[in-house]
Amino acid sequence: MGTYIGANERFGSGDEQLNLRRFGQVMSYLPTLGSAYSGLAALKDNLAEEKLYLEDEIRGEMDFEGIVGQSSALRHVLDLVETVASSDSTVLLLGETGTGKELIARAIHERSRRKERTFVKLNCAAIPTGLLESELFGHERGAFTGAIAQKTGRLELADLGTLFLDEVGDIPIEIQPKLLRALQEREFERLGSNRTKKVDVRLVAATNRDLDKMMENREFRSDLYYRLNVFPIRIPPLRERLEDVPLLVRYFTQKHGRHMQKQIESIPAAALRMLSSWHWPGNIRELENFIERSVILTRGTALQAPITELGNNGRRGRMVGTYEATYHDEVVRNLKITSGRVAGPHGAAARMGIKRTTLISRMKKLGIDPRRVS
Repeated sequence: MGTYIGANERFGSGDEQLNLRRFGQVMSYLPTLGSAYSGLAALKDNLAEEKLYLEDEIRGEMDFEGIVGQSSALRHVLDLVETVASSDSTVLLLGETGTGKELIARAIHERSRRKERTFVKLNCAAIPTGLLESELFGHERGAFTGAIAQKTGRLELADLGTLFLDEVGDIPIEIQPKLLRALQEREFERLGSNRTKKVDVRLVAATNRDLDKMMENREFRSDLYYRLNVFPIRIPPLRERLEDVPLLVRYFTQKHGRHMQKQIESIPAAALRMLSSWHWPGNIRELENFIERSVILTRGTALQAPITELGNNGRRGRMVGTYEATYHDEVVRNLKITSGRVAGPHGAAARMGIKRTTLISRMKKLGIDPRRVS
């Protein structure tokens, strides 16, 4: 039979009508199917976000070798590095332990005219007081008990290159005048020698101590401080650049996974969120150690991070309170130095390496009135 339109608005034969009804049912399911498909697509996207970056992709996020991050606080530091690197000016790196001051020092050297020369480092806190002078300036044979051979000091080794003095605040007060003379006159004598040696050294110093307070307590010479404080750069603690944590987690997971020959392909999103909310009092060093421990514990292809360690026995709450008190003191100290000035190139925000609006917001939370800081 042919198709016709009757009084009951029927279309076609019985089989055709059945097919039309089935087609209508299928069409009615499309919104639900579309929603399910969107949900699957979103889930796929979330899983993709959890996948580790490939090494090339991670390196694509790093303008400086070994320095990982895209936060505004870190970008500010790297902009200062680019600005000062081409000069021969002394740089003073200020920041808490574990913030990566040595990496910043190396970045300054690698972008300077001295990059083809030697980068020499000396941790002033790791050398006993009696040996620090010898490490810096060297000694002649017989200069003191145990000096059985001539020794070249770090200052001489760094000639035409860069000398990085880490933990410069730990240099004993009795050695500071000799270091000041060497920096100003670019000459020194080895221990046990009267022969003056000339050197051409670019100095980068670093400390996690409050040199202003040390000067007040006569633990650090003011003339040496002003010689070091030519171009200060404050390295922000990790808690001020938490947006960099996910990239750092992926970077360290890949680094230690490769060393341990483990194929770790993903990081659970819940773990990544928790790691990104922790304040990391030990900064990047603490984060790397935590990820290394996580890689050791991992069985399979997903990182197994011991998240419960971050909040044991209420430790997190107490540490947050300590952090707030410390940060309050830091803001007040910088406001005192700048006579209450917040903005501008010599304001407290610039000294702390953060935006003016960010500092104002944090001051409100901490109840700090710059007009009452003297």
